[in-house]
Parts: sequence; structure tokens; C-alpha cells
Amino acid sequence: MNFELTDDQVMIKETVSEFAHRRILPNRMIWDEAQIFPVDVFREMGEIGLMGMLVPEEYGGAGLGYIEYKIALEEISRVCGSVGLSMAAHNSLCTGHILQFGTEEQKKKYLPKLASAEWIGAWGLTEANTGSDALRMQCVAKKEGEYWVINGTKNFITHGTSGDVAVVLVRTGDLLDSHGITTFIVERSTPGFSGGKKENKLGMRCSETSEMVFDNCRVHESQILGEVGEGFIQAMKVLDGGRISIGAMSLGIAQGAYDTALSYSKERKQFGQAISRFQAIAFKLADMAVAIEISDLLLLKACTLKNAGKPCTLASAMAKYESSEVAVKVSTEAVQILGGYGYTKDFPAEKYYRDSKLCTIGEGTSEIQKLVIARELVR
Repeated sequence: MNFELTDDQVMIKETVSEFAHRRILPNRMIWDEAQIFPVDVFREMGEIGLMGMLVPEEYGGAGLGYIEYKIALEEISRVCGSVGLSMAAHNSLCTGHILQFGTEEQKKKYLPKLASAEWIGAWGLTEANTGSDALRMQCVAKKEGEYWVINGTKNFITHGTSGDVAVVLVRTGDLLDSHGITTFIVERSTPGFSGGKKENKLGMRCSETSEMVFDNCRVHESQILGEVGEGFIQAMKVLDGGRISIGAMSLGIAQGAYDTALSYSKERKQFGQAISRFQAIAFKLADMAVAIEISDLLLLKACTLKNAGKPCTLASAMAKYESSEVAVKVSTEAVQILGGYGYTKDFPAEKYYRDSKLCTIGEGTSEIQKLVIARELVR
């Protein structure tokens, strides 16, 4: 593996970093405090190719690979994990699901709008009673002629209210049947489809998280992704890429927290010298840097396998697990290094700390990642 970035990858890194510092940094705490989902910023991100990075150019996307996607998502999350989360959910879940399983007609209809961020995408799997236990979902669809009538509620959905189109997994067969779930593309304008409760979260506060409610929502059979009953199998494949997304987002948050701690430790003086000179602080910084490097390497391996079309379930689960746990550890240490200032909103350490915890929960908890890893090892 070549660890040197190509000239194009360096350009992507620099371009995205400049955008994040210019358009996101000045407003991140305003958005965070008020839980504002900055749709206009995502439209701009669409204009520079960040909302359809993996989409081929023929469908209006940037036509890039997972390493470039990882780099861009890191740089966004390094400044604001919330914006990184929305970027990840849009690219990997909604857009990625249509890209991987859609018909040519569906791809031509939806991918250009999603890649340009003319439309914001949502992806609905989780329900109030089914987090990791997705096969017990209660949101159901019944066939009526050429239409399917959907009833039920999804929750903890990124862009559940503001999304213009949603990819939704619904039970169409028996409970606990892995072939009893079907995927539908549902446009926001569809009667019977609405947003519900918006969650008031600890972190990731400018990334909208809310319910999606389906009340006799009639969806034409042409809106099915793949075949009836394939939804759960599709979701497991989509989540391989989703784990890479959350891993990259986690890595960006860890890097941002580390940058904050390192900069502060060089400037903050106690007992006549910068606190970075004290072994207690220096060793913390060393541990943080090593953990970040390990996460980076795991993600590069997962991205390389994904780009090559090789099985990456084990690699992506490892990368997601390690990177998300590292985000929490590094951001916790960043708060500790800043001391009292780390506990205030005058410095960004507390935001990285709050944002980081979602990384160990979303798109498969750390416990589920270990389960996936163990199953892959002993199969």
C-alpha cells in the first residue's frame, strides 16, 4: 500500500479543509446551540462535489473512490462532526443504497438530484423498539394492486423531517424473517409521509435527527429497490460502506480534538513552561497521536478493499469500532488537557467531546461491531 496521497487527493484535502474553515467553522456553535440544520451549506457542498462523491459522473456525481471520500469526510468532521454526520448519511446510506441496488431508471431519476444536493437524502431502518434487532421492525407495507401501503414510524433518522427523499426499509413478510423486509424509495411529497418528533441531542446537534411517520402512505411498486424481500440483505451490504463513513467521521473528530489539545498545550503555561513540556501532558498527546494513526491505517485498508470490490465486512467493522472508540478517548483527553477551559463553550474541546459519543452508537454500536468482527473471525 502506498501511504502517500496523490496530487489529486492532496487537492481534495486542501479544498475541503478551506471550505470547512470558511463556511462551517464561523457558525458551528450557532448551529449547535440552536440545532439548526444548515441546508444552504449542504447545497454548496453539493456544488463542489461533496454530496455525491461516490456517484459516477454519468449520474452527476464526482466519480471518486472511498479513499477520496474518507479524506473529505475527515476534513469536514475535523471542523464539525455534525456536518460530517449529515454528509455521511446522505452519501453512504440514501445515495449509496440507490447507487448499489437501484434500477437504471431509478439511478437516473434520483442520483443527479442527490449528488448536487438539490435533494437531501434520508435512510430509514431504525425504529423505537428495533435498534440492533432490526428483524423485529413494526413498520409494515401491504400490497394493494400496483401499490404498497406503508404504516408505521421510523426514529433516530438523519434528515427524517428535512430530507426530500428517503430510502426506507419496511416489513413485507413475517416477523424475524430476513427475507421479509423490502426497500422503498419514498419522496417527501408522497401523501401519508411526514416528519415526526425531532430529537434534542447531546451532540451532533446541527445534524437533524427525527422520526419519519407513515400513515397509509401509498407507494407505487416501481419505487421498490431491488426485489421484494431483499431489504435486510441490502441493508447489511450498504452498512459495510456506512461503517467506513462513520469511521472517517470519527477520525476527523479525533483529529480536531487532538489539534485543539496540542495547540492549547503549547500555549498554556504553568510553573514557568508550556504544559506540553510536562510528561503527564506529553504522554497523553503521544497516546492520542498513536491511536489516531492506528485508526487511519485501519480505514485505509477498508477503503482499499472496498475500492477493489473485495469483501470488506471485517475490515470496515474493525475500522468503525476502533475509530469510534478512539474519537471518544481522544476528545475526553482533550477536555482534560484544557482543564477548566475544556469544560466551557469558549473552546471547541467540549463539542468534540459531545459529538464523539454518537460515533460508538450510530450505524451499529461498538458491541455490534465486535459481534460482526467475531463472527467473521470464526466462520
